[in-house]
Amino acid sequence: MGTNAAVQTRTAGNTDDRPATITGIAGAVAELSASAPHAEARLAAAVQALEMASVAELRTLAESADRTERLAAELGRTDLVMRARLVRAEAFMRQGDLTASGRIARDVSAWAAEHDRAYVLARSHLVLSRFRRHLGDPSDALGHAVQCLALTGHEVPAGIRARHLSHLAVTLCESGSLDEASRRYREAFTVATAIGDFELSLRLLNNLAYTASKNNDGEEVQTLVGEMRAFAARHGVPLEAAYLDTIARIEVTRGRYAEAEATLRPVLDSAAEGPPVDSHTLAESLLTVAEAQRLRGDVAAAQLTLDRAVVVCEEYEIASARARVRGEQAQLYAATGRYREAYEEHRRFHAETQALQSAQREARARTLQAVFETDEARQESVRFREMAQRDSLTGLYNRRFVDEHLALLLEQAAERATPLSAALIDLDHFKRINDTLSHATGDAVLKQVAAFLADTATDSAVAARLGGEEFLLLLPDTGIDEAVRRCERLRLAIAGHPWHPVTGNLQVTVSVGVTTIGDGNSTPSALLARADHNLYAAKRMGRNRVVADPLG
Repeated sequence: MGTNAAVQTRTAGNTDDRPATITGIAGAVAELSASAPHAEARLAAAVQALEMASVAELRTLAESADRTERLAAELGRTDLVMRARLVRAEAFMRQGDLTASGRIARDVSAWAAEHDRAYVLARSHLVLSRFRRHLGDPSDALGHAVQCLALTGHEVPAGIRARHLSHLAVTLCESGSLDEASRRYREAFTVATAIGDFELSLRLLNNLAYTASKNNDGEEVQTLVGEMRAFAARHGVPLEAAYLDTIARIEVTRGRYAEAEATLRPVLDSAAEGPPVDSHTLAESLLTVAEAQRLRGDVAAAQLTLDRAVVVCEEYEIASARARVRGEQAQLYAATGRYREAYEEHRRFHAETQALQSAQREARARTLQAVFETDEARQESVRFREMAQRDSLTGLYNRRFVDEHLALLLEQAAERATPLSAALIDLDHFKRINDTLSHATGDAVLKQVAAFLADTATDSAVAARLGGEEFLLLLPDTGIDEAVRRCERLRLAIAGHPWHPVTGNLQVTVSVGVTTIGDGNSTPSALLARADHNLYAAKRMGRNRVVADPLG
């Protein structure tokens, strides 16, 4: 990360509002002792410097925060102890230990409220807001960010105020309040520029450009990209890889594919020849370049770039980017006419994405339970576990739930010697709807079809979305005849629905494959394979029909 030369000389004893370097902070803290002259003033300055470090630097500064906390305790400065603990909490968060981070923020917030320490309370709200963001709770994250800024008085250093404003803008953007987010980013930019914190200023311009892009404000986006480049050149602050990726993403959305590739070429070259770029940023940059190459028609180059992205994702275990690589690979297969491979890759992309989302929700539930051991937390934990088993678009159960639940249903059927029926439901020609109309229209169709399935899944039946346009009905205690009747009613309901306001002249129908196990004597994979066989028979026979196991 580049730093302004004027900033590099700052130590923890300076009083300006610009951030010190990591080396400067660590060195100043290492030299401190409780018996040193002006120890309290120097310690307070060190804590402020730690608070102004970027989130990315906090992992390195965890040891300094720990030492600062011990010195503050020796000097009897409980307020500085609490502020240093919050820095450690952010370091824990950066390291992935959300439980430790949340517990510290909770305890410091309670202390600050009890002792009427407004600034410490503001800082605890900042950490709690970031904690909630990591848990995927934008509403609570925004609430804490608002409280943080409200408690940030005029006596607070300008550099801290700029960071609190910036964080509020992030949470506003993630909550969909894009205009208000832009206003807060601009306010923070004005403060940061006034105090000469040019690295923060550039980061704010990057966030402004991203927000304008989300707001589909093409003219503002172009202005901000130009402003970023000019600002970086004027103040000698390099454009980091993440900022270049933002610019390149914007260029891709505006159809400037060659420019996007050129923008990220230094990132890719640097990663190949010099010190490694942050692995997550490199993976994102490779994905952006691959998309640009595909869209300008250079599929061979796009494939090479994707292959490199796979290596990065697997070497550094970046599961989220690896799933998106599959999505881009599916697009690339489709661009070269390899539609079957595109379909299979898209299914893998969807399955991996769903698995990641479910794992994240379960981790959030465990973290909340560990941090807030209360009835409210337990309710939140149950809610997150339930969410982990649900498809985010339709609200039906997801493949993860089916994988866990189907084996249990088979065991119960075997114990009771009762039938279990399974029906795979697949929308006919669904790709035509997405391609001809839009993915938003496709999502509307999927949600409506899901509503029909939910109505069909009465009593102990289970309705699930397995991925894409494929659904599943599990019907315990239901023989083949009744299963076929229920699926036929479902098929007719979908075919007879007034789709015209949604899909125009494109009709929506489904093909259904039904199978029944008489006594539970099967495995989940065998049961689904039989239903899948019947589904493909329905497709071959002309679609919009139900096909079941042959009699006998």
